[in-house]
Amino acid sequence: MKLNDILDKAFSEQITLEIESSIAYLQLAIALDDADLPGMASWMRIQSDEERDHAAKFINHVTARGNRPQIGNITAPSDPGPEVVTAFEAALSHEQKVSESIRALYRLAQAEGDIDSLPLLSWFIEEQIEEEATVSEILGRLHMIGDDGPGLLRLDGELGARKPDAE
Repeated sequence: MKLNDILDKAFSEQITLEIESSIAYLQLAIALDDADLPGMASWMRIQSDEERDHAAKFINHVTARGNRPQIGNITAPSDPGPEVVTAFEAALSHEQKVSESIRALYRLAQAEGDIDSLPLLSWFIEEQIEEEATVSEILGRLHMIGDDGPGLLRLDGELGARKPDAE
């Protein structure tokens, strides 16, 4: 069943946001590389790849429904500067923005009676809960570490051990 025009547009906007998220994480990776924190930079690059995978999930849903998604304008992310906490605060803020967008898309699909989109959107809602919790935990640990260089390097090593998820 083809998506109606309202949902077609909304899904395209979500796809654009997911691609924008990928680029934002890439910018954060650059900043962390510049701060000599290769593990955290690697974590951000993996996150960037995951956001592109999320865009692909939405694209696949829209095209399977007989629609053709349109990627909109991408807003360039700002450079967070050298502060690690600022980088992860930017990541959390962006995840919260994505979460709200997915919840709004879910509510719209409900209002439009499009039950075929709800399983996909439910998966994304669960995914966003996990994403926000993960970044919040990292931020909490960064606040505990404060200016402790060895603690920061330990967390950098831990985050650098992350491997891409197999979805």
